[in-house]
Amino acid sequence: MNNSLEWSPRLTVATIIERDGRFLLVEEYADGDELVYNQPAGHLDEHETLAAAAIRETLEETAWEVQVDAIVGVYYWTHPKGHTFVRTCFSGSALHHHAGQPLDHGIQRAIWRTREEIAALGPKLRSPMVLRCIDDYLAGHRYPLDLFHYL
Repeated sequence: MNNSLEWSPRLTVATIIERDGRFLLVEEYADGDELVYNQPAGHLDEHETLAAAAIRETLEETAWEVQVDAIVGVYYWTHPKGHTFVRTCFSGSALHHHAGQPLDHGIQRAIWRTREEIAALGPKLRSPMVLRCIDDYLAGHRYPLDLFHYL
């Protein structure tokens, strides 16, 4: 029997940033050696709000300053290797690109791709959450930022 104290889901954030029909993605190494595509995404720092984490992770991974204005959804996914992720995905807009800024370790580059180009990446997507977040965004899913309450 699995001890519930050993199970710990990974709480992550991601951003959907659209510009001229293209979405901001990162090309990154997962598990050290597999090149995959993902939204700008990552984990929270201690005492950080979900929205602040999404903004920070996007800047660190893409060199794009962004603002977030809505929540697209909350996603629960278990990787085939057993890790469970709970992702809050935000939508927003690009404000400013810092072209000279180095990107986070493991990130090869930031790219802009259409939904069709992203779907064509298929197994190269880091998880099924990547395309699902974009499809939910395109379907108009938006929830207010004050959905979360920090006590």
